[in-house]
Amino acid sequence: MGRIYQQTGSRFYFMDYRDAQGVRHRESTRSTDREAAGRVLKVREGKVADGQPILPRADQVKYDELAADLVTHYQTTGSRDETESGCRLARLRPFFTGRRAVDIRPALVTQYVAQRQAAKAANGTINRELAVLVRMLNLAYENDKLARVPKIRKLEEAPPRQGFFERDQFEAVCRHLPPDLRVAAAIGYTFGWRMQSEILTLERRHLDLAAGTLRLEPGTTKNGEGRLVHLTPDLAAMLREQLARVDTLGRQLGRIIPALFPLTGPQRGGQRRQDFRRAWASACKAAGVVRLRHDLRRTAARDMEREAVPRGVAMKILGHKTEAMYRRYAIVSDADLKAAAVRRSGILLGIGGGLCLKPSPQVGNIPAMRP
Repeated sequence: MGRIYQQTGSRFYFMDYRDAQGVRHRESTRSTDREAAGRVLKVREGKVADGQPILPRADQVKYDELAADLVTHYQTTGSRDETESGCRLARLRPFFTGRRAVDIRPALVTQYVAQRQAAKAANGTINRELAVLVRMLNLAYENDKLARVPKIRKLEEAPPRQGFFERDQFEAVCRHLPPDLRVAAAIGYTFGWRMQSEILTLERRHLDLAAGTLRLEPGTTKNGEGRLVHLTPDLAAMLREQLARVDTLGRQLGRIIPALFPLTGPQRGGQRRQDFRRAWASACKAAGVVRLRHDLRRTAARDMEREAVPRGVAMKILGHKTEAMYRRYAIVSDADLKAAAVRRSGILLGIGGGLCLKPSPQVGNIPAMRP
């Protein structure tokens, strides 16, 4: 049997009891009333009798500790990009810091959502932040720091963006990009790789012109898996020219440059290019085309679907682990819907008040829109 007592200098009553393994526990009931404290002890003894786990200091664990545990988990397992998760933790921190883990309930999460919506955050962005919070709470449960994980509902998200390039639009933008960035854009257009985290990080060792392949190392992609693609003839020729430009820059600087897309300026010549948002915006403006670079990824998914590339192959090239994510990118355009109607190869003719189908001339395949 346990006992209730009050420590000197504390206004709360404490309880002293043993769990099913005989381990002794002393903790605050967080009650100033002895009878109420006794009821807390009886609930705890009931859990011991039922064989339920006793979580030490569960009422004292705060969000800050859970967030630190999550960061450590990401660092040791490599299961999440630290920059990406850090950005979402930065959004959660101002609201949840200092709060007890047991107080993170649906009502409190609703307050957080309302605050983020008032700041004009999109529902999709908020959902990504809530996913980090849920992972944090699940980890706390696994580490016996939380008795149960609250039910946190996601928000309804807007439909996926439907921006994608037609071939003439892509070529128009490329005409206003410098040669090296045309090559980077062509990789994105052909294979749908992410520009900043995958294409611009490529090094010479990832390119094998003899075998005609380009690869991403395991651990360098968003899903952690490596990828290898076979180059189209046009893209192989563009990459050969890019290598020649890198070699020329290396001779000018007097050293070997490992990056496939290095900067060429006098101050940072040879360093890997981090981004080119301004150059992209200027090229789009000059071409009269309003498109994001991420639209290249959507375009690749749509075109592979249009060209009847097996879905498993397309997912492997794009780096999608689930069909649900792939379907968000394999968008159907209005032109695709019109083409489908033509391919139905039949027209309705009214004859004597009735309807019948008359075969239409055979329609050839729509030409592929890839390089």
